[in-house]
Amino acid sequence: MPKVSFQELLDAGAHFGHLKRKWNPNMEPYIFMEKNGIHIIDLQKTIVKIDEAAAAMKQIAKSGRKVLFVATKKQAKELVAEQVKSVGMPYVTERWPGGMLTNFPTIRKAVKKMMSIDKLAKDPSWDNLSKREKLQIGRQRAKLEKILGSIADLTRLPAALFIVDVMKEKIAVREAHRLGIPVFAIVDTNSNPEGIDFVIPANDDASQSIKLIVGAMVESVREGLNERKAEKKDDEEAPRKKSRRKVRKDKAPEPKPVEDEKVEDDEDVVDDEDSGDEEE
Repeated sequence: MPKVSFQELLDAGAHFGHLKRKWNPNMEPYIFMEKNGIHIIDLQKTIVKIDEAAAAMKQIAKSGRKVLFVATKKQAKELVAEQVKSVGMPYVTERWPGGMLTNFPTIRKAVKKMMSIDKLAKDPSWDNLSKREKLQIGRQRAKLEKILGSIADLTRLPAALFIVDVMKEKIAVREAHRLGIPVFAIVDTNSNPEGIDFVIPANDDASQSIKLIVGAMVESVREGLNERKAEKKDDEEAPRKKSRRKVRKDKAPEPKPVEDEKVEDDEDVVDDEDSGDEEE
């Protein structure tokens, strides 16, 4: 399980909250103190919450389900896309398409449309289209790719959402609540942690803070996927080992009875005596 140290969080600036006047009173349990009018987040609690979230994330990945990462704010989008891509999980880093979860069949239709354009581009009939038509289709494809590119492989609703900044992604949070999908989130002092299943109290504006926490989640997903692969491999090898043992058992020669061995010894003795008589 990936571990994030107190010093790493401190160096990343994860402890800096918002101005006191902007705080959400529900975040009080996670606030350590106030300094120069700014709330300081209790990083000991952050570490505990990261560990809890990472353990749950690992189990989801191990079960073969998907976690959808959502981060459309400027300082988070590239960091999240880069890290999440490495474990093959879906992510949304552009505008959240309204109804993406609650109206999932429509989103799937848009994905199919994008795939049909790709199929058309490889077809010989593509060369018969005019330059203008190709340009229009290309623009349509680019627009769909921007919004749906990373979720093209998402054939069913995700098992969970990981969100950077619950205030900015409030529509995504609302849709997840409506469908009973658990939400993991980095929650700053100006946000409401109520309704978030796995709250990670931390600075959701600093790029280093986001990178560190998302990195820990991605590593836990990777661990879960690796364990799933190992278990599948063991399951596949188990019947083979069983069949090998059976073959060996069938081929093994049957042990001779003890009585037969005694008889053979007696015969040898008799043969020696007979041979002696012949010599005389």
